[in-house]
Amino acid sequence: MEDTDTIAAISTAVSESGIGVIRISGPDAVEIADRVYRSPGGKKRLAEVDTHTIHYGFIVEPEAAGNALQSGISDASEKSADVIDEVLVSVMRAPRTYTAEDVVEISCHGGILAVTRVLEAVLKAGARAAHPGEFTKRAYLNGRIDLTEAEAVMDVIESKNRFALQNAVSQVQGTLYRKIEEVRKEMLYQSAHIEACLDDPEALSFEAYLPEFSSEVQQWTKELSALLATADSGRLMQEGIRTAIVGKPNAGKSSLMNLLLGEDRAIVTPVAGTTRDVLTETITVGGMTLVVTDTAGIRETDDLVEKIGVQRAKGAIERADLIFYLIDSSTYIDTEDQEILNLIQGKKIIILQNKTDLHTLTDERQIRRMASETGLGDDIPVIPFSATEKTGLDELVSALRTMFFDGKLLFNDEIVITNARHKELLKRALESLKQLSKSIDSQMPEDFYTIDLMSAYEALGEITGQEAGEDLVDEIFSRFCMGK
Repeated sequence: MEDTDTIAAISTAVSESGIGVIRISGPDAVEIADRVYRSPGGKKRLAEVDTHTIHYGFIVEPEAAGNALQSGISDASEKSADVIDEVLVSVMRAPRTYTAEDVVEISCHGGILAVTRVLEAVLKAGARAAHPGEFTKRAYLNGRIDLTEAEAVMDVIESKNRFALQNAVSQVQGTLYRKIEEVRKEMLYQSAHIEACLDDPEALSFEAYLPEFSSEVQQWTKELSALLATADSGRLMQEGIRTAIVGKPNAGKSSLMNLLLGEDRAIVTPVAGTTRDVLTETITVGGMTLVVTDTAGIRETDDLVEKIGVQRAKGAIERADLIFYLIDSSTYIDTEDQEILNLIQGKKIIILQNKTDLHTLTDERQIRRMASETGLGDDIPVIPFSATEKTGLDELVSALRTMFFDGKLLFNDEIVITNARHKELLKRALESLKQLSKSIDSQMPEDFYTIDLMSAYEALGEITGQEAGEDLVDEIFSRFCMGK
């Protein structure tokens, strides 16, 4: 019943805004909308209008709309006591709609009260309140989109930069689905060919065919490996680079945080040890999203509160993809700096030689020597920087792109994997292909080949949804926002 009844929800943010949209979908969508819609003349019925048309009018209580149609009342101004709001109603009939069902969207004035009252009227007229993600789930169940396209819808909503948005929109349009299906069709064909060879070995020689089959397996492995290789940068593109700002007290960490944010969020004073806790914000710099944590200055201290802040700073370092290590170039480096470098070993690091606007006591050469002696290598980026004068930011952006995106951040036709579920299923498919290659090299019996081949085929089918179970589908759509 739940997949065939008519649902409704607010599809826009419930806040003070210009407009709000209530979406209705299902077999009775138009009829239910008619129960709450009143045209200016009082006689128009939405059931009689053409599909994909927009109609001006008013939303009223269901009983009032029915009475107006029956009596031909034409007094439908906003002064009427029955009127909830002045609206535009979009009527779209199946199958050319978002859900592939009949869909009606009511555009009313924004604001919490207006949209809530319009939704209440629609529910009173016979619609059921939609579950989170139920509109997109229906689009999937009705075959309008596959599972990768459905998940990409949520990626569009959650995009934090234009590159993540472009990649998500590309996948909404089916780029990943088409690539996966292309490989799956080839796998299915090869599986059928193996079965045919087993059924009629006199007519079809698998031994003669084996080199071609082995070449196909190698090609699939190459293509899926190339997809999987994008997953790490894809996660960073979609979720952001987890970045910890680290350094001794009063190195300028909070000043850098405020510079990146473009506002004063972190407290900045000349007193060392001002930052006692971690502060995390999501920002976009040069098209890249960073989830930046401003940490307490790392040093030995007897202050209990500061000591807790230092421990939290160390936790932020462990979770980080990237460390911005600030060194105060107006002071001499010491053993505390070396201890911090030891602490951030194994991480991607950009060293910022901060406070270059002041008299310099520590230069780049000294910093590089210390980094080399600590085992960080000679090629670690060291950038002269001044958070106060806002110099060095362009060089920082350039270093970020080189470190995470091969020096460029341009969107092209390349498919980028941003979904952790897709990544794990690609790994599973590649593992099955690896086993298949071993079977071929070991000259195992032919029926062993189809086992690993179909295992890879099914793993790819879970990505697109053909092999996905009901529980998985429900779990995926439960993450969606209401009204989508």
